[in-house]
Amino acid sequence: MKKMNKQIVDFCLKLGVALSIVFGIHIALLFFLKIYIFGNLMIPSYVVNYILAAAIFILLIKLKKKYSHLLGFVFMIGSFLKFVVFFIFFYPIFKLDGTITIVETTSFLTPYFSCLIVETFYLIKLLNSNY
Repeated sequence: MKKMNKQIVDFCLKLGVALSIVFGIHIALLFFLKIYIFGNLMIPSYVVNYILAAAIFILLIKLKKKYSHLLGFVFMIGSFLKFVVFFIFFYPIFKLDGTITIVETTSFLTPYFSCLIVETFYLIKLLNSNY
């Protein structure tokens, strides 16, 4: 049980650091391009992606011992779940003005892909070792 908690804390901290760095770069880029920084649901996108990525990883760790053969499928279902959340909560707001801009798209996809990279790295680590 201690090992599982350490894995969860380790993942959540590293995911938080990675997302913080990406968020900083994202804000700096928007500032440089003179685009309103906190529009387009950017902060909720980062928060929701972080929470979902952490929840998916916790589920993967809990299922590892008994259902290690299903972890890849659970991971893919988790990624699909993130898109479902996007289409239910974010897409309607982005579509209010009739178009979805590149800034709106990147405000969701940047944290999504950042989380996906960290999750993939940790899933590989989880599957290939006693992590």
